[in-house]
Amino acid sequence: MGIPEKQAKPPALFLIKDQRFEAYQKPNGHLSLLRDALAGLIVALVAIPLGIGFAIASGLQPEQGIASGALAGILGGFFGGSKYQVYGPTAAFIPLLSGITSQYDTPFLILASIIAGLLIVLMGILRWGKYFAHIPFSVTVGFTVGIAMSIALGQMPDTLGSTFPLSHHPIEKIQQLGAILMQPNLFALGLAILSFLIIRFSYKTSVFIPGPLIAILISVFLNQSLFPDQMIPLLADKFGPVGGQILKVTLPALGERSVWMLISPVLSIVFIASLESVLSARMADRLANDSTPFAPNRELLGQGIINTLVPVLNGFPCTGAFARTATNIKAGAMSPAASLFQGVLILILTFCFIPFIGKIPMACIGGLLIYVAIHMVKMEEIQHVVKQGSFHGFLMLYTALVTLLTDLFIAVSSATAIFYIYQTIIKKSRSS
Repeated sequence: MGIPEKQAKPPALFLIKDQRFEAYQKPNGHLSLLRDALAGLIVALVAIPLGIGFAIASGLQPEQGIASGALAGILGGFFGGSKYQVYGPTAAFIPLLSGITSQYDTPFLILASIIAGLLIVLMGILRWGKYFAHIPFSVTVGFTVGIAMSIALGQMPDTLGSTFPLSHHPIEKIQQLGAILMQPNLFALGLAILSFLIIRFSYKTSVFIPGPLIAILISVFLNQSLFPDQMIPLLADKFGPVGGQILKVTLPALGERSVWMLISPVLSIVFIASLESVLSARMADRLANDSTPFAPNRELLGQGIINTLVPVLNGFPCTGAFARTATNIKAGAMSPAASLFQGVLILILTFCFIPFIGKIPMACIGGLLIYVAIHMVKMEEIQHVVKQGSFHGFLMLYTALVTLLTDLFIAVSSATAIFYIYQTIIKKSRSS
């Protein structure tokens, strides 16, 4: 999980001098523009449903997911450290954001994100990107599994056609899920399963098939034409009319709360945004096999700018997105212009789909997010951890369970501490 030692010179902050756009300096630079535009369109068609789904799962408004995807894509294209990275809402933030929104309000979340963004900028300036290589692989896999379980459990009410809100207390949540399972809406469950299968089939068939968008279109058609009387909850039923102001300014505020309440949310945002973005950029380098590797410190700088500005403009914390980045590369992206195109196209396409968004069945969103949760867990990574030994297997399970039962910051910080304490004990015992 270490960051490669050999890195390109960090790109300049200004677009015109940015070496990530070297494809445009070649004789057929105009073809690179066309390839970036096509890749941006493909990713935007996937990013809109995902942004809506991630916002809903985080306890926020659908419009905030759209704003986050658009703005993060544009800012990341300008200021990020990777040629191919796509930025936006990600599943890793869902448990954290849903916990924050259930306890506090949006101005508090914005304040936490601004502070976190400034800290990430400082980390980039201090060139701390290399330190993310020291988080054990078993801990990274563990918190990913824990996040996936949390997302899947949280989507069960929508998948089963229930409008009953779940508690954020783990034991109460499990009890409530048991009651919901006893009275499922089979039509809603059918739409969720169908959405899941459409997305899975599309991703296995071609990167150019926007599975989430197709799943939504088919679900809306079936619900409106075949199941109009089956009381399947719609997005508009839960959030009211959708299609208000996408971009708007909301100022941060602490309110009457103690400043100490910011510590855990801020550090969790810093950790998720930084680690996910660096790992995703590393994955992009491997997948693209490009001679211009990403610059981790510049990547942190870009993440800090994104998480400082996006929440103020009706968004929420974002990071580099693994699946969208992979789609971007497979669709033929040549430079960060693809991320810029994606951000602009999200806004344009949203205005075309606004009257349609409120008709989306919540069961379809549930199926989409359960697919995301299952796709987060990589069996080969789990097997790799298990092969490292029983201690690493324990550490993975510990991190997953603590992530599910408490929060990500407690899980990762305590698991990393356990790892290094164990390593110190082992080293001492071997030297004595």
